[in-house]
Formats: sequence, C-alpha cells, structure tokens
Amino acid sequence: MSNIPADLRYAKSHEWLKPESDGTVTVGITDYAQNSLGDITYVQVPKVGAALKAGETFGVVESVKAASDLYAPVAGTVVAVNGALDGAPETVNRAPYTDGWMLKLKPADPAALQTLLDATAYAALVS
Repeated sequence: MSNIPADLRYAKSHEWLKPESDGTVTVGITDYAQNSLGDITYVQVPKVGAALKAGETFGVVESVKAASDLYAPVAGTVVAVNGALDGAPETVNRAPYTDGWMLKLKPADPAALQTLLDATAYAALVS
C-alpha cells in the first residue's frame, strides 16, 4: 500500500501538491509514482520564473526502468526548485513527500487546488 498523506492534493498523473502558509504550493511525485519508477537517477525541473499551465509537462524523472514526464497539477509561476535533487535524485525515492520535493509554485488561481484529488480519491485511483 502506498503512503498517501491526507493533507496533500493529488493529480491523476501522480504529482502531489501541498499548500503552504505563504500562498505558494510545493509539488513532487507520489510514493506510488516513485515506487513504480524504481531507482530514480535524474530529475529535470524548470528554472525559477517559468510560467506553467495546468497539465503541462514541467520536467522529467528518469529511473533505471523508464523516463516519465512530470505534469503541473495547477497553473502558476515557479518560485523555487529543489537543487539538492541534482546531486541526489534518489532522495525522491527515499522521501517523496519531504526532502524529495521538486518545485514550489505561486498558483495563478488558488481555487484550482480544489479541482485536484484528495487522499481518499487518489487512494482509489491507485488501488
């Protein structure tokens, strides 16, 4: 059974999103996704300042098994990226919801967060 924290929102494409107190959101891939990919060897994310559309590809995760596109769960502007993943992409396998985060976005429309799956709906999707 995958680890699916109740306080996050989820995209059907297996990204998670965590609303932060400053109005930004943190984005990464789910435990289910990292487990499906296997040992992650490379993570590519956009530069700070990039404008993303909801559902648009924002990067790539490569593993020993496959390469997988990453999709923006909501539209917004990239305000931070996790530079630690450059030297330690396996962090995504070890801690997908904490140290393995990929980027922070300033959402174009905060209400869009409500269109994403809650933990219960995501659990039903991956079960």
